[in-house]
Amino acid sequence: MNATLVMPTQSENHNADTKIKKTINSMIDELMASLPELSSLTSAERHGIIARYSAVLEGNFIYWMTATLLAVKSEEARPILLENLHEEVRDAHPAMLRRFALAAHAYPTDTEMLAMHEDVTKMRLFLGRLSGVQSLAAMAFFEGFIQKFMAYLAALAAAEGSTEMEYTDVHGVCDIEHTDGLFRALALESVVNPLDPKEDILEGATLLRNTMKSAIFGPVVVLTA
Repeated sequence: MNATLVMPTQSENHNADTKIKKTINSMIDELMASLPELSSLTSAERHGIIARYSAVLEGNFIYWMTATLLAVKSEEARPILLENLHEEVRDAHPAMLRRFALAAHAYPTDTEMLAMHEDVTKMRLFLGRLSGVQSLAAMAFFEGFIQKFMAYLAALAAAEGSTEMEYTDVHGVCDIEHTDGLFRALALESVVNPLDPKEDILEGATLLRNTMKSAIFGPVVVLTA
C-alpha cells in the first residue's frame, strides 16, 4: 500500500499565516492594554520599568535575533533577519538604549539584572533549541510589542526629566518594517521547515510576553511556607 503525502495548499498556508499573525497581534494588544496608567506611577516605579526593560534588551536582543538566524532553514528568510541584525549593529542600537536609560537616571543595577535573570535564562534556553518557526514567531511578537511600547517608554523617561529619545524615536518607526519582515520570514520558514503539530508555535512568544510583564510590573515573588 502506497502512502500519499498531502501537502498543504497555498490557501491553507495563507490562512494559517493570517491566523498566527492575528493571534500574535492580539497578544501584543492585550499586553499594551494592561500597562499601568502613567499618572499612577511613582518615580521609583518609572525607574524600575526602564531599568528592567534595559536589563533585558541591551545585552540580549542581538543575541536573540542571531539565534533565530541560526535556527531558520529558509534561504529566503535569512536576508530578512540579516538586514535586521545589520541595522542593530551598524547603528549601535544597544548604545542608544544605554544613553536612553542613563539620561532617565534608570540604568539597571544588579538588582534589576537579577530581577530579570530567570526570564532571560528561560528565553536563552528556548532559543537554544533552534526551532526556526517558534523563534520567528517569538521575534515577530517582540518587534511588534516594542514598536507599540515605545511611546509609553518615552513618556516614562520624559516624566523623569529626560530629553534623550533617540532610542524610542528610532524603534517606534523602524520596528513597523521589522515586524512585517519577521511575519514574512515566519511564513517562508513554515513552508520549508514546518513545526511539528505537537509543538506550540507561541511558546517563545509567551515567554517574551511574560518577560515583558516582569519588566513592567516587577517579577512575581513566590512565597514559600
